[in-house]
Amino acid sequence: MEIVLFGLLAVLLVFMFFNTRKRQKQMKAEQEEKATKTVPGAKVLLQGGLYGTIVAYDHDDLDSPALVQIAPGTVIEVHSQAILRVVEPTDTVADADLAASSHDAVVEETAPEVALETPEETRARLDRDSDGK
Repeated sequence: MEIVLFGLLAVLLVFMFFNTRKRQKQMKAEQEEKATKTVPGAKVLLQGGLYGTIVAYDHDDLDSPALVQIAPGTVIEVHSQAILRVVEPTDTVADADLAASSHDAVVEETAPEVALETPEETRARLDRDSDGK
């Protein structure tokens, strides 16, 4: 009975070893692919949810910060591992054709005009609302 348990343990350890090696190879391939796609001018998604454009990135030294432009004139330094993925450009021509063809078929509804209130009117409305509480 003990031999069967040791055999089962050995099979599980071998399976765990090969599964770990497979996952490591897959992660390394993904990192290399991301490194080749991460070039200046590429649009990226950062881990914080920000989209930006790569200004400078060093493939060899991953400890040096990458420079990412998140708005015109706004460049931030981020750790190279904060770049989650490179955003692939979408086919905007096909999207524009689809939008133009569906635009003809859809009847546009006009939004009702919203009356803008002055700051004094807003303050008076908020005071009325807070008095009732």
